[in-house]
Amino acid sequence: MIALTRDEVVSWLGDIAVPALRILVVVIMAEVAVIVLRRTTRAAFQKLVERGDSPLVGSRLVLEKLGLADGEAPPRELTANRNLKRVDALSDITNNLIKVVVWLIAIFMILGTLGINLGPLVAGAGIAGIALGFGAQSIVKDFLSGILMLVEDQFGIGDVIDVGEASGVVESLSLRTTRLRSIDGTVWHVPNGEIRRVGNMSQGWSRSVIDVGIGYGSDIDTSLAIMKGVAEGMSNEETWNTKLLEKPELLGVQELGDSSVVLRMWVVTEPAAQWDVSRELRRRIKYAFDAAGIEIPFPQMTAHLRRD
Repeated sequence: MIALTRDEVVSWLGDIAVPALRILVVVIMAEVAVIVLRRTTRAAFQKLVERGDSPLVGSRLVLEKLGLADGEAPPRELTANRNLKRVDALSDITNNLIKVVVWLIAIFMILGTLGINLGPLVAGAGIAGIALGFGAQSIVKDFLSGILMLVEDQFGIGDVIDVGEASGVVESLSLRTTRLRSIDGTVWHVPNGEIRRVGNMSQGWSRSVIDVGIGYGSDIDTSLAIMKGVAEGMSNEETWNTKLLEKPELLGVQELGDSSVVLRMWVVTEPAAQWDVSRELRRRIKYAFDAAGIEIPFPQMTAHLRRD
């Protein structure tokens, strides 16, 4: 049995206590750094999101209903839910990255405290990072594109978008991919780095465009008046009043076609409500034209037979 003197015991405890204390300090500092950086980045994203323009600006009747002047931003509560989702998404992504970086630095500091040579580890990590960077360029591109999409609020979950080869409702949005469900139920997984342009059909407000063809023998002014009356009557109904954000606007004759005169009317609607409004308006206009004796023509062909 080996007997240790008091000085040897004190020295041994000192050799253990000092590194342990240093490790404890490093762990505490890492945890504090993560908390501080997390709060700082969330506050920064909150300010960045609030500075963005609201998609509601630009709809005349929306501004009138809210009692706002032209160009004035709508109340914060109207966009608070969407902004909160954006801030949460950006904060979660950034916090995970911060946590990984801070604790990676802390681990290297702890290894250094324990007397482990960090040179080979740093060199190996650098080589692995270079190899990973060359092999994962597309993934890095997807991640950067995803961050920019969230910051710029190009689209969000529930929006109806067109990204080129695929279109549909956004079901999921991550840093790497965007998941869409098309009208026929097909689920599209689109890498964010492959999205070159985005058409958002349901951000802030939408527009229902109605084109109706009438015969050349029909009265244009009467037909336009009927279309306007149908749209205004629909906007006064409780079921549709909330979906129609502006009074219907008649644009007049859109086209002089081969077999019809095309009349155009449009109305601003709630986001993603333009398709329901368009279908209902066409149905009512068809019945109103039938009652007024206005013909909606269809392409016809006259065949002439010649006998030799």
